Amino acid sequence: MRFVIKAVDSADRVIALDLEAADEAAAREAARAKGYAVLTLGRQAGLTWPALQRSAAFPAHLFAVELLALLEAGLNVVEALQALSEKEPDGGNRGVLAALLDALRRGEALSQAAARSPRAFSPLFVATLKSSERTGNLAQALARYIAYEEELDKVRRRVVAALLYPAILLGVGTLVLAFLVFYVVPRFARVYEDMASGLPLFSRLLLALGRGIESHGFATALTLAVCAGAAAYAASREELRSRLMARLWRVPALGERMMVYQLARFYRTVGMLLAAGIPALRAFGMVEELLAPNLRAQLARAATLVGEGRPLSAALTHAGLATPVATRMLAVGERSGRMGEMMERIASFYDSETARTVDAFTRVFEPLLMAVLGLAVGLVVVLMYMPVFELAGSLG
Repeated sequence: MRFVIKAVDSADRVIALDLEAADEAAAREAARAKGYAVLTLGRQAGLTWPALQRSAAFPAHLFAVELLALLEAGLNVVEALQALSEKEPDGGNRGVLAALLDALRRGEALSQAAARSPRAFSPLFVATLKSSERTGNLAQALARYIAYEEELDKVRRRVVAALLYPAILLGVGTLVLAFLVFYVVPRFARVYEDMASGLPLFSRLLLALGRGIESHGFATALTLAVCAGAAAYAASREELRSRLMARLWRVPALGERMMVYQLARFYRTVGMLLAAGIPALRAFGMVEELLAPNLRAQLARAATLVGEGRPLSAALTHAGLATPVATRMLAVGERSGRMGEMMERIASFYDSETARTVDAFTRVFEPLLMAVLGLAVGLVVVLMYMPVFELAGSLG
């Protein structure tokens, strides 16, 4: 949420600030971190629709790419941040970069400065920066983070691309059916008014629907608009989405595939953190938010077992977060001492399995969807023209 703040700056001038923060305490802390003395703080007025409250997120991945390019060009961190801040057109993003620069000038570490902006930088990005402070190689840490994000984005794009054509097909088919039912059928109903008693049963039902839509057009449109608005509002509610996802997880085949997708993200993220020198228990805590709610209890169980001294492979297997293949690969990683690298290999294996599943699903679902939509459109058309066929037969 956004807050309007009146504050006093270092030159004793009263200024107005527009900050985004999770709550009032976070807004006050953000203003103090910039060197302002807060006088008044108020919430910015506006719509409270959840989807409209979200502002554009800080592009952390693009920031990492640009910062790496400038570091490899020979600039130091402060010079690179100054260059990025000067070219940034968005005021909010420029404020994030300015806060980083101010913190560095005060002698803070870059990871500590990034941790002050949790809405801009994820705990994973902060951990990446912290690992670079141990090795002294920020460029290498950024390259590792960029490679991680690109791998996740590759899987995401593959899934979206596979579902795009069925979504377009479903949308077009729905529009055609809506055009037939809401525009064509009411006009056919007027033509058949005088011969309603001689029509087949299903044709009478369809034409009765058309007459009802024509005579109650405003009420029908209002009902559809209310239903669409309710569906959009329900989709924006986190608790409703969680309930829906919990039901989907119970579907045997679908829940299995969703589990594999979640495990791929989990292993890739933990693998990157382990490779960066983050301890396993701390890595588990950082990736908890990436997992579906129903898997977090299993992750907590695995963390407990690791804390008790159990090997990582045994802990994840016992908690139900490892398939037989992953268990064997984790055991190899423990023997070789390259657990981070082995977890990333497991994630790649899971990604390949997800890709095969998506491809098989689309090969079956697309023809099936086309057949269902074709039958639906054909059925409406046949029911509309059935009286004409019967009339032609009786004249013959």
